[in-house]
Amino acid sequence: MPRDVLVLTEGELRRVVQLDLDAVDTVERAFAALASGTVAMPPILSMAIPEANGEVDVKTAHIGGLDSFAIKVSPGFFDNPKLGLPSLNGLMILFSARTGLVEALLLDNGYLTDVRTAAAGAVAARYLAPGEVETAGVFGTGVQARLQLQAAHLVRPLRRALVWGRDPAKARICADHLAAMLDLPVSAEADPARLVAESQLVVTTTPATRPVLKAQWLHAGLHITAMGSDQTAKNEIEPAALAAADLYVADRVSQCEKLGELRAAIAAGAWSKGTPAELGEIVTGMRPGRTLDGQVTICDLTGTGAQDTAIATFAVKAARAAGIGSVIAT
Repeated sequence: MPRDVLVLTEGELRRVVQLDLDAVDTVERAFAALASGTVAMPPILSMAIPEANGEVDVKTAHIGGLDSFAIKVSPGFFDNPKLGLPSLNGLMILFSARTGLVEALLLDNGYLTDVRTAAAGAVAARYLAPGEVETAGVFGTGVQARLQLQAAHLVRPLRRALVWGRDPAKARICADHLAAMLDLPVSAEADPARLVAESQLVVTTTPATRPVLKAQWLHAGLHITAMGSDQTAKNEIEPAALAAADLYVADRVSQCEKLGELRAAIAAGAWSKGTPAELGEIVTGMRPGRTLDGQVTICDLTGTGAQDTAIATFAVKAARAAGIGSVIAT
């Protein structure tokens, strides 16, 4: 019997899914589901291809109560820009949670991952950043650096922003783009310590393998969202910073122990605070988040399959409501 499969291109997905509060709320619900114990989520399948400076991650999860689940394949080949190609791409496949049959093929080239990752940063800021954020800073100059500040602005309206990057020219380009997009004063900052000192919210979005943010730079009222470390060799935050923070939160403890900033802190012998809170526990009120504006908080985002299933089901529902996409019979 022929079955219809919905096929959506990146362009079509961009028409129905934007980085907005609907996307943020969708991802927040995924974190809440993780905390509730209604999610089946296996470990990330991760493979490095060092001869091509590449890596591939496969993530999936089933969220109880949803009729569908997604499997995402996310390659990152970081020498691609030298060939005139994007460094990140990928796709998502949506399956029926009742029959296992393919329902939709989302040829998003990593767009939905970009949106859900930035939305996760907004969830972290919503629950962990100080109530008033005048200045936000970002480490990195790529797509996610821009999206993370856009997402932060949705939940903590900013007055200005700062950008630091290893390449000052790229930092200036990123700052100019953000200034136009957010209609805010945004400047490139050459000194990362000064960026942290002047910010109440800092997001790190780099592929660094050595810390770019030092523990001695922490100050009262600072929140840090670290989202660049998602492989065993990566490390953006000095391990001592996790121990010094008033509150460290993982998106998924089991993942952060293997791939995130928590891995580096454990390896360095800097972590002795037991099992940290997960962001979903903060969202649902099971564990306390920021209780005082003067606290220092850190959130470690490695990316979860629950986020991918949430954004994929959200995207397909929106596409069907808009009547877009191509249908093929299989």
